[in-house]
Amino acid sequence: MVKNLLRITVFMTMVTALYGQKPLTDYVNPFLGTAPLTNSKEIGYRPPAGWRVWAGLTYPGSSVPNAMVQLSPITEFGSGAGYEYEDTVIYAFTHTNKGHWNLCHIPVLPVTGEISDRDFGSHYTHENEEASPGYYRVLLDRYNINAELTSTLHCGYHKYTFPAGAEMKILFNLAASNERVRDWEINQQGDFAISGRQRTGGNIYFYATTSHKVTGIDKLGDKRWSPSVVKFESSDKPLEMKIALSFVSVENAKANLEAELTGMSFDQTREQAQKTWEKLLGKIEVNGGSHREKELFYSCLYRSFLWPALRSDVNGDFTDASGQVVNKGFKYYTTPSIWDTYRNKLVLLCMLEPEVTADVIQSMIDIGEKRGFMPTFFHGDHAAAFVSGSYLRGLRGFDVQSAYNLLLRNATVEGGTRPHIKEYIEKGYISTPKIDNPHVETKAKAGVTKTLEYAYDDYCVAQLAKALGDEQNYDMLMKRSSYYKNLFDPSTGLMRGKLDDGSWVENFNPQYPYYEYMYREANAWQSTFFAPHDSKGLINLFPNAELFEQQMDKFFTIPWDRKHIARNVSSFIGQYCHGNQPDHGAQYLYYFIGKQPKAQKVMNKIMRDLYGMGKEGNALCGMDDAGEMSSWYVFSAIGLYPYSPGDADYIVSVPLFDETKIQMSNSNTCKVIKKNNSPEITSISCGNETVTDFFISYQNMLDGNNIVITTR
Repeated sequence: MVKNLLRITVFMTMVTALYGQKPLTDYVNPFLGTAPLTNSKEIGYRPPAGWRVWAGLTYPGSSVPNAMVQLSPITEFGSGAGYEYEDTVIYAFTHTNKGHWNLCHIPVLPVTGEISDRDFGSHYTHENEEASPGYYRVLLDRYNINAELTSTLHCGYHKYTFPAGAEMKILFNLAASNERVRDWEINQQGDFAISGRQRTGGNIYFYATTSHKVTGIDKLGDKRWSPSVVKFESSDKPLEMKIALSFVSVENAKANLEAELTGMSFDQTREQAQKTWEKLLGKIEVNGGSHREKELFYSCLYRSFLWPALRSDVNGDFTDASGQVVNKGFKYYTTPSIWDTYRNKLVLLCMLEPEVTADVIQSMIDIGEKRGFMPTFFHGDHAAAFVSGSYLRGLRGFDVQSAYNLLLRNATVEGGTRPHIKEYIEKGYISTPKIDNPHVETKAKAGVTKTLEYAYDDYCVAQLAKALGDEQNYDMLMKRSSYYKNLFDPSTGLMRGKLDDGSWVENFNPQYPYYEYMYREANAWQSTFFAPHDSKGLINLFPNAELFEQQMDKFFTIPWDRKHIARNVSSFIGQYCHGNQPDHGAQYLYYFIGKQPKAQKVMNKIMRDLYGMGKEGNALCGMDDAGEMSSWYVFSAIGLYPYSPGDADYIVSVPLFDETKIQMSNSNTCKVIKKNNSPEITSISCGNETVTDFFISYQNMLDGNNIVITTR
């Protein structure tokens, strides 16, 4: 153990000498987002008994950026990311994760002594638990086993230190995951290896080698779901297991293992993972700001690069959307959580990891060509913003014409990615059914949200059409991009549902939240201010700018009604909800009426109060949603935000830090420099030019121009 710590200390010392500061990985808190919100004032209402407010849903385990393997502890299956900070028992370490309600595949747990098929979890304490990028450690109190985890792109590396003289066993609970397990198997492969698979939606294969001889595999009980226990020859040395995954075959899993961990020790693998994270985090260097702000910044930057996840093997093989094993010369990734992350996280991915971004888009194209439509996630058609914005920022390396064809099909053909697109085209809006007493969970079309989102998606596809010379479809889509106006109710100054006959939904309560009746996970206030492609057009729906300002002021000041409870709609500034995504970015509308300081005051409050919450500072105000909440913080702290992610421009705000250096993909460095520290911006310069409209082009950043933001 002492040698291990010495090796890591030497590495950290080298990094400090290289960067002139402590390693950036030291600022990262992988536990951020794992704890729940418990303060009803911070939540905005008193949760019903037994509820856990969905704050964060992140995991603390080991991963390298956008990897196939995320190796993390499980304290409760079916609980989002599988790890909840307030729990006291660990049931497994699983090899896939996301920070949502799925994955958590291939659960394993080191055990010793007598256990049963229902009683094998171990108590643990946070005092004997630690995590850093690419590393996790915990003492399993029940067994007195010190468990250490690290990982590579395709592999997990387990190191278990057992008590002296204890029998060594690893429990494989392959009947469990956060997805329905349909089938599983485990096999011994000689004296020092095991293999198997777990089938949920598809097959996840594994191949593992061990440092100690395998003496047998026993079933714990006689039921189909009973775990298996792998037994090992006793030794006074720690038991190490190198395990690789593949979504193709056991043979490919073995090849992944051989490619990434042959000859590698645990400490070497951990050091390699830390170096990988240090390189990525080092692409944005911040100076000034408090220690807490740096911790939040680098923790959020870290959290932004865990999803989407790699799904192709080291040889390039992957299982495509039709279930065929193919090899097409690009790395295959999962579809991003686009409804959330198109707003900012995928823009950040494109900025810092353009090659990964190109492969993610090509993976989506491959899925689209199998299914006939470009895939989406959850709601809307925001691959449009992802592809358009990436292409306009200069990203190549994917088949843009195929992407455009699929997005155009999404926008015009019923039965695919955009439900009710025929009605949207014919009426200019998606109607809301008449229901006398709708409640939070009333299900319908979420017609207001869909109309607003489709209008923005149309704008994004139009930008791609223009770039590719398709003027006819550009004109058609741009006309449709104004359809959001069709649901604006002048009598309330809010977006409101329309019935099939064009009349307004009656008994309208703009503060009442719905999961998918008129709005998607929002109320009227949180939905109204979404038109990032046409902010001036939105403002012009009001008689004058003064009345629009008054409506915005109400948005940020009307208190949340504590009787209105929706589990993932929490943490409010007035009616504004930072705990969920629909209104993220709305504060920037103040810019368009000459009231920029009002927007900054809102952002300052969010960054100060709604990240690193709770007793231990491990809570977020809402779900991280695979990095969206984290990426919001990163961009807002930098002072450059992708207000309309389908465009190539960034809106300027007051940075948290005195100076930020961003290493661009062409090796140029773009500096963002803050002068003075007030919410009011008095001037912006980019290179030798004065910026008058608060927007900076991505090309200016690529050119390495310094951006100087002066405040009063």
